[in-house]
Amino acid sequence: MTAPAPALPPSLRGPLGLIALLATLVVGAIGALYAGHGEPGRVDRWFVDPTADSVRSPWRGIALATDFLGEPAGAALLIVAAVAGCLLLRQPRGAALVVASAALAVGAATLLKHVVGRTIHGAGNLSYPSGHTAFFTALALAAALLAAGRLGLGRGAGLLLVLATALVAGAAMGWAQVALGAHYPTDVLGGWCVALALVPAAAWLLDGAADRMASRPADSREGESA
Repeated sequence: MTAPAPALPPSLRGPLGLIALLATLVVGAIGALYAGHGEPGRVDRWFVDPTADSVRSPWRGIALATDFLGEPAGAALLIVAAVAGCLLLRQPRGAALVVASAALAVGAATLLKHVVGRTIHGAGNLSYPSGHTAFFTALALAAALLAAGRLGLGRGAGLLLVLATALVAGAAMGWAQVALGAHYPTDVLGGWCVALALVPAAAWLLDGAADRMASRPADSREGESA
């Protein structure tokens, strides 16, 4: 029987581990810099005034459609579709990674919002980091890791696929959030880095847990035959 494909391809463990560490530092640095703030920072103003809608039709419709994918209903549809795809491809670890990545990204972003306390459009609107961006990037990362493993890509090609996918997904959702005035650009960067920090760690832990569970029956049979 063929062993299940790992959630985190072995060739990518080192590079993505380093990237996850750097992403964690970026999340912490931006959070510390803007803790308790309610205005755009200098970096935010380089891009666009994030306190007002900056797009009109037809781009506004595209932004709203993209934003929907990070809302509960849209996110649920994406997760169900991704899990179903993984199961059809007989990738149970991929399905588990999709669920774990989405849950961790949203949970961490929500927790960090309360810890950092940065706001937009008033005291009741916590903004850092962007949960929409964290979720969408995390889902894209999980899919890219699955694709890299199935295609048998080496370190260079696999890393390029994973990072390019994360960049495209983060840029698309981040653009929508800033364009709709829901987040500052640095909120988006923080959300992107949350996903980069958590998904490789989740995949590594998932592989470790799955491998330990798979080894128990073999150990039990050896003990019985002794």
